[in-house]
Amino acid sequence: MKVFEKQGYHILILAFLLLGANYLISREDLVGTFLGLSSRGWFWLSIIIPIIHQVYVVLLWRAELYHQLMTRWFGNKGFVYWAIGFFILFLARPVVITGLAIATQYTLQIPVWLGFGLGFLCLLPGIYLGYSIGKYFGIKRALGMDHFQPQEYKDKPFVKGGIFRWTSNPMYIFGFLLFWIPGLILFSKAAIVSALFSHLYIWAHYYFTEYPDMQYIYKFD
Repeated sequence: MKVFEKQGYHILILAFLLLGANYLISREDLVGTFLGLSSRGWFWLSIIIPIIHQVYVVLLWRAELYHQLMTRWFGNKGFVYWAIGFFILFLARPVVITGLAIATQYTLQIPVWLGFGLGFLCLLPGIYLGYSIGKYFGIKRALGMDHFQPQEYKDKPFVKGGIFRWTSNPMYIFGFLLFWIPGLILFSKAAIVSALFSHLYIWAHYYFTEYPDMQYIYKFD
């Protein structure tokens, strides 16, 4: 089935990343609690939510692209319902990684100036990315409207304005730097490991879901 095309590679990469995250974290890194949840609970929640989020995107993007599932179920509101689910899962990611950073703060032994400095450097391209998406790319296209209306998007040129002038995929290169900020400014090793997991895992989505889908929609090799 086209819905599951290349998802075996996705699962394989995920397995390696889970093993890596488990290897990099230790008991000493998972100390403290926040809002009644243990730091270990926050850590694995910050890992599980990105997995749920990316599986959600794979299944519904592909189900719509190849079978028009959301459109057949909900008509013109299919994209809206998809976007609501996407935003709930997407916004949950910084929330849980921040909770993890609070629960495990001061477990990362770096100078204060370095943590705040790197956090600031991660913020700057994120701000420019948000501006570029709003001005040049459009939120609907960023959410995958081309999967819902492939015939309308197949002849549209790739965006080259703003941050997209420097790279064709700034959302994954620079946007995911925002997830590093809680760990850097709260000096949390566990939050840094979680941010690294998310930043690497999104590339499994790109290479095994998004890029093949773009080849199908925009008809390039």
